[in-house]
Order: sequence, then C-alpha cells, then structure tokens
Amino acid sequence: MKTIQVEELEQLSADEIQVIDLRPEEEYKRGSFPGAVNLPMEEFDSRYEEVLEKEKPIYFICHTGERSKDYIETATKAGYNAFNVEGGYRAYLRLSLSRFLEEDTKESKEEKTKEIERSIIKKFRKSIWRPFTKALNEYQLIQEGDKVAVCISGGKDSMLLAKLIQELKRHGKIHFEAVFLVMNPGYNEDNWKIIQDNADLLGIPLTVFESEIFDTVATIEKNPCYLCARMRRGYLYSHAKALGCNKIALGHHFDDVIETILMGMLYSGKVETMMPKLHSQNFEGMELIRPLYMVKEDAIKEWRDYNGLHFIQCACRFTENCVSCGGGRGSKRDEMKELVAQFRKTSDVIETNIFNSVRNINLRTVIGYHKDKEAYNFLDDYDLRGSKKSDSQEE
Repeated sequence: MKTIQVEELEQLSADEIQVIDLRPEEEYKRGSFPGAVNLPMEEFDSRYEEVLEKEKPIYFICHTGERSKDYIETATKAGYNAFNVEGGYRAYLRLSLSRFLEEDTKESKEEKTKEIERSIIKKFRKSIWRPFTKALNEYQLIQEGDKVAVCISGGKDSMLLAKLIQELKRHGKIHFEAVFLVMNPGYNEDNWKIIQDNADLLGIPLTVFESEIFDTVATIEKNPCYLCARMRRGYLYSHAKALGCNKIALGHHFDDVIETILMGMLYSGKVETMMPKLHSQNFEGMELIRPLYMVKEDAIKEWRDYNGLHFIQCACRFTENCVSCGGGRGSKRDEMKELVAQFRKTSDVIETNIFNSVRNINLRTVIGYHKDKEAYNFLDDYDLRGSKKSDSQEE
C-alpha cells in the first residue's frame, strides 16, 4: 500500500491531486486538510465513482490513518492511483497546532487566549456561563476554601470546564483553589502533543502525572472500557488527594445527564441519573462534582467552533476507530444521542422534561422504589391508603 506523510502532502500542487476526507460530514465541516473533498465512509461504495478523479492521484484521509487503509484496496482495484495519509487528520491537526504555537508571538498568543476567555463571559454568557453558575449555586458544587482538581482529558468538555473554573476564580465571590490535573494513561504521541498544545493556547497550567492504565487493560477481553474508567477515576482521586484537593471536577454536561436517564430506562429497566455531585466511597473526604451539569453540548460545540479550536475526541489507544473519532457506530450512548436529536426536532421541551423527570418524582405514582437497603412496593400500604382515601390519583 502506498502512503504519504502530511508534510509531504502539503508540498504537492492542489491542482494536480485529489484529497478525500472519509470522516463524517460533521467532522469534515469542523476542519479538514486544505482542499479536501468529503466522501463519508458510509457513502463510499455508492458514490466513489462519481467523486474520485482517475486522472489524478487520490490521497485518502481519516481521523487516525487506520480506517482509510480499508479504502485504498477498493480504489486501487477500481483503477485509481490511491495513497493513504499516515496519521490522518490527527497528524495534520498536531502539525498545525505546533506551527501556530511556534510561529506566533507571545503577544498574539496571549491575545488569542483573552479572546477565548471574553467569549465565555460575553457571547456565550446565556448558553454557557449562566447554566454553569446556576449549577454551582443550585447544587452547592464549589464552596469557600475548596481545593478542586479539574480533571482534563483533552476533549472540548474538560477544556471548557478548565476555562470556566479559571473565570470563576477571576470573577466569582467564592475563594477556592484549583489544580488542572491531567493523567497520561498511555496516550499515543499525537494525542498527547495535541492536549499539551491546546492547554498552552488556552492558558491552562497543567499538572501532569503518568500511569500505565492502557497497558494494563490491553490484555483484558471482558469490559476493558469499564475497567479502564474505574482505574482512571481511582488514579485521579488518589493524585488529587495527594495534592491536597477535596474535590475532583469532571466535564460531564447536560446531554450526558439525559442520555444516562434514557439508557437506564431503555436498557436497564430503572430510573436513575448521573448526579451533580457524589461522595467518594473509597477516598474519605473526597467529592466528585460536575459543574457543566446544566450546559448543553451544542453550546460547547458552538464555543469551540466560534474560537476555531480543535480538540481530540477520543484519546483511547484501543478505540480510535469508534464513532466519536470518525469511525464505526455502535455504543448505547451513541444511540441515545441520536434519539435525543430526534426529540429536539419534534419539540424544544422534551429534553428539558427528561432532565426534570428525575427531580420531580411522585412516589405515589410509581410501582416501587429503593433507597440504599430500603425497598418499597405500592402494595405495601395500598389497603391502608385506600381506607384513608389518601391516594393522590383518582379514577
């Protein structure tokens, strides 16, 4: 198979080649190699003959440079002179960020950081800043004297969370400390460079520690993602506590909350949600908080795109071809995202009602519930309530 590096591809004349971006349209619109034509993987078989030009060499690009390899063979057999772009769009993104940080002056970089910060308070005041502060106040997430470890994975959510916490320290009335904690569990070189470059651009001072979680779960066949998540959470708690923190802050947002509610109902047969804060069961005195609890994902995406930012979407070494990286589809959460998207087309109140449904439960109208070791069934006091005519629902 013929391959090419991003740096080499940049040297070729755009008029004499054709670059085909195989990622989903949404990802392509957010950014691609200059001059690339979008041909999503799911449309390739039905459309490649009308899109590809036989008189030009074709250069295929995906997110990581792995899935695009599958399309080289098809194109080659069909008579095209096809090449694979090594490292894919991620390699181009890493290269672009590195050049920006190297070539830009200190003053222009600082001004870019300030522009991003101003956008949070001004342009996105209604959609991001207010929901953020509302969640803080309503759920008492950050209090006087706290020391919060803001856990950064490198994606849009955790990076925005870091900026919000910085703005809160500047403009808020609560006095607290913040540490911006990043664990490197074995990221590949490209992803790790992108995380560091974005933090530099955003003015986020990282506190980094290493672990070998990816290597540990590499040989696990059953539920490796579950094990990885639990191990990552444990490492974060442990290091945050060692730094004197009493809370860790994660970047889960409004959409994560309602997707969790739907997954519980549709796939687990229970009503529960992702809580805005939790006491740690294994690390005494530690809490987990979710300050983006009321911020919608669309607002986060709009903030990202408005400022021309590009973050990694899935840094896992073993699932780099998942849907969030421009690969295949399949997770239950992906299904819920599609379901919520359909709800939004139907009505603008459904998602809010899903959110409100778990904080407006009428226990007299449910078959049963449990709290810790306590279990209740409506039959337990059905006759008693009937004799007192205390049922809240009438025929």
